[in-house]
Amino acid sequence: MEQVTLHADGISATIVGQGAELVSLRDADGTELLWQAGPAWRRHSPVLFPIVGRLKGDQLRHGGQAYPMTQHGFARDKRFAWAEQGPSSCTLVLTDDAETRGHYPFVFRLAISYSLAPRQLGVTFEVANTGDQVLPASIGAHPAFNWPLLPELPKEAYRLTFAENDPAPIRRLKDGLLLPTPLPTPIEGKTLALSERLFDKDAVILDRPASSSVRYAAERGPAIEMSWQGFNELGIWSKPGGAPFLCIEPWHGIASPVDFDGEFADKPGVMLIEPGAKRTLTYRIAVSRER
Repeated sequence: MEQVTLHADGISATIVGQGAELVSLRDADGTELLWQAGPAWRRHSPVLFPIVGRLKGDQLRHGGQAYPMTQHGFARDKRFAWAEQGPSSCTLVLTDDAETRGHYPFVFRLAISYSLAPRQLGVTFEVANTGDQVLPASIGAHPAFNWPLLPELPKEAYRLTFAENDPAPIRRLKDGLLLPTPLPTPIEGKTLALSERLFDKDAVILDRPASSSVRYAAERGPAIEMSWQGFNELGIWSKPGGAPFLCIEPWHGIASPVDFDGEFADKPGVMLIEPGAKRTLTYRIAVSRER
């Protein structure tokens, strides 16, 4: 099975087996909310695992050895197995194999579940340690929404409205690695005004957000509220130089600091999962419409 389309009142979602990726999200009016992987960026909503961002030198270090690991990890490029599938929900599973162990020398089971309810999509990541040593891992979501959501509106008509005031400094990247110095946040109170220039220096990273939800909307047309549990960081990204999408990314993990070259288990933001244990993280996309 290559893909399934789930349906519920006021929403539909299509998921493919390759990368367990969400590739379409439509509201009750049939408006496509998700970026359709055009030339500017050939993905829709990749799953970031077992790393978020880049590692220094694109190498994962464990037990005195170095393993090649490209940005955001390998899950987004692996075919998941379909474990469950119904009219409004599905679960896909990825387990370690000889190929993954050449990059990531650990035993794991990653299950990703999609579930529709009226006008909302719930996504659950479950990372299980099926081995006999501690499992260090990071995981993140990377959904890209059309920007603008209504083609006739300018990008600057859109804003992100956070659930709480978010005054903490932000972090930025250089060559995909985390710069050491925090910067003043562009969020004013609860509001982040959106413009292409915001992403001239790559992603806006909240490494200690006060909020666990954010609303993406203009004065009219579709509106999206992203909420999350279990994730510690939030990335907001569009391609520097301008592209017609906006990514809102709950993460548990972050790119390596520019000066970090140690063991992966010691890297900031990594989950340490004991043998036989698992970690569950969720996010939800609720859709509505401003009239």
